[in-house]
Amino acid sequence: MSYRIAIASGKGGTGKTSVSVTLFKRLNESRDESVLLVDCDVEEPNDLIFFSEAETIDEQEISQLIPHINQEKCSYCRKCVEYCEFNAIVVLPTVPYAEINSSLCHSCGACLVACDDAAITEHPKPIGTITMYETTGNSRLAEGRLKVGSTMQTMLIRALKKKVYDLNDITIYDAPPGTSCPVVETIHDADYVILVTEPTLFGLHDLKLMVALIKELGMPFGVVINKVGLGDDSVHDYLKNEQIELLGELPFDRAYASLYAKGEITHKIPEEIYQSYTGIIDVLNRKIMHYEGDNHSKW
Repeated sequence: MSYRIAIASGKGGTGKTSVSVTLFKRLNESRDESVLLVDCDVEEPNDLIFFSEAETIDEQEISQLIPHINQEKCSYCRKCVEYCEFNAIVVLPTVPYAEINSSLCHSCGACLVACDDAAITEHPKPIGTITMYETTGNSRLAEGRLKVGSTMQTMLIRALKKKVYDLNDITIYDAPPGTSCPVVETIHDADYVILVTEPTLFGLHDLKLMVALIKELGMPFGVVINKVGLGDDSVHDYLKNEQIELLGELPFDRAYASLYAKGEITHKIPEEIYQSYTGIIDVLNRKIMHYEGDNHSKW
């Protein structure tokens, strides 16, 4: 059974991807188990940038079943319109006209149940791809890549997670930024969530939104503060007042930022940054061992 770690942030630009990629590398170095990094930011997947040596081992196209109305069979009763929770169906009996908006359709199948005329059939429409890569050693990277123009992020993330579920001993989900449905889909079944923030008022504001979401889901979590040395102490004060676990602090470092911009953070890590991650890894290792010794139950 896989131990799943989700890495998320209330806003973009806090360093969520750099934390995901570096923890993936460090966990591979510190543990014997296989580790899988899953890039669930399907609109802008960029974890692969940091693994120039990665080789594609599997690729799969993911499709959404979109209903189609056969107007020769349709009686224009509008029952399907009443069943549709997403307002994706337009039926105008006086014209007559019947159409389904594929951009709004969520493929729930309610319209097929509603139709008494057998006028609705489903047809596949590609929404993106899932690709599996082999990096170094016993580690792998998986990513979802949404087709341009598609709005089905959550559906693609669900398919991506289903494909990799329990494939490895440790799985890291790199979540999209924010607190929307794709984020919830990514993190909801994780065993532990790491929230990445920055010591600014913007960082604090969006961290509070993320903490509220995590508490609503009832999930164990901790916080990593990135870019320490910028901003102020408001995030530290908030964590202390709310008794939220601080997993570690990553100092702001121009050399590290330069390595990130070149896609080289998996090759060279400044010593101070390396030691910061060592502390975070120690905490995670204890949590993983606790989980393994607790018969795979959530704490």
